[in-house]
Amino acid sequence: MKFIALLRGINVGGNNKVAMSDLKECFQAAGFENVQTYINSGNVIFDSDKTDKVELVTACEGAIENQFGFHIVCSVIQAAELHTALNNAPSWWGIDNGSKHNALFVIAPATAKEIINDVGEAKPEYEKIAAVEPIIFWSAPLETFGRTRYSKIVGTKSYASITIRNANTTKKLAELTK
Repeated sequence: MKFIALLRGINVGGNNKVAMSDLKECFQAAGFENVQTYINSGNVIFDSDKTDKVELVTACEGAIENQFGFHIVCSVIQAAELHTALNNAPSWWGIDNGSKHNALFVIAPATAKEIINDVGEAKPEYEKIAAVEPIIFWSAPLETFGRTRYSKIVGTKSYASITIRNANTTKKLAELTK
């Protein structure tokens, strides 16, 4: 089965530096097959016979910590789940060039519903959100981005249970897993 691991916090601000070639070797050494990486922000596509997401998250995080000596949180999503979510994404997501469009990937065992409940209601005058498990689709005009509730998710309890990718990266990962 094809999966995508979305690592949070590597190669950000000069911290937790990992070359994608080394990350690929790490996942191969952990027993994953057909491993490929996409851009330097920690997106790993791989095949596995395991299907339990919590088990896969534990395996990915453990392999990274053993190989590189630091803990990285990651979300794991089945490629089929990503395709289903994108096929059911709201029509406004990823369209307007004057807006920021993000996909908030929820890290198991948390759920999109739990994250939305914790963060609170979106501010409809500034942002739009919609959830298609395990992704929260979020868009906000660039000029009012700082006024949105979801722009302030960093540092909240919920932030520990998500990793964020922009619309272009999310769509490219779907393309790479067809």
